[in-house]
Amino acid sequence: MRLSLVDRCPSAIVNAQTEGVRTWADGQASGGRNMAGRTIAIGDIHGHSAALAALVNRLELTPADTLVLLGDYVDRGPDSKGVIELILGLRQHCQLVPLMGNHEEMMLQARTDRRARWMWLDNGGDQALLSYGDEGNPRSIPESHYEFLAGLSRVFETETHFFVHANYSPNFKLSEQPAMTALWLPLDEPPGPHYSGKTAVVGHTPQPDGRVLDLGHLVCVDTGCGFGGLLTAYEPASGRVWQVDERGQAVG
Repeated sequence: MRLSLVDRCPSAIVNAQTEGVRTWADGQASGGRNMAGRTIAIGDIHGHSAALAALVNRLELTPADTLVLLGDYVDRGPDSKGVIELILGLRQHCQLVPLMGNHEEMMLQARTDRRARWMWLDNGGDQALLSYGDEGNPRSIPESHYEFLAGLSRVFETETHFFVHANYSPNFKLSEQPAMTALWLPLDEPPGPHYSGKTAVVGHTPQPDGRVLDLGHLVCVDTGCGFGGLLTAYEPASGRVWQVDERGQAVG
């Protein structure tokens, strides 16, 4: 297939409710494809559609592959609209698992909360709005994009790994991870292993050297896309890494 083309938590807009965990078994129950293919995670994209398109093309996805997107699709970069449209199109090419990031939560809440709107705009939402044209009019954002944001899962779990945007509480069930932790908490002090024994794959905390952070029990694949860095895809089973810069040029 080919495609064309560390925020701190503002407690005023965090939804403290927890959500259920999406699992591979859930996908099978609803007619999802089997896990004979690869499972690959992509880190924070931040409005860089050219990088996402180029990276996905490098992956050469098949319908048997599961692609987990770790959130922060929007803001900072020039084409948040294009990123969401590319993601919506990916559903036709693989088993797609898009997760919620803190920037998606801000964008969603900004629709109805004036204070949240200013918080979003101050954190790169102004660039996201401009990508929709009409001089940044929020009414230019299509309903299908809001529906996409509202339908995002918080955690995805396989037999050996779990995937979440930012962080986790080691002694909490995956279905009971607080939103403040899962969406906002950076890896200033990385958590210990989760009691399930599964390895965590996260984004959110940009790695300034452009390398995947591998602590054994935790892997961070945010390599700074949106801050002049790289966009990274990571396959947990093999440890393989694919990277492109913000213009979509392959790295390594």
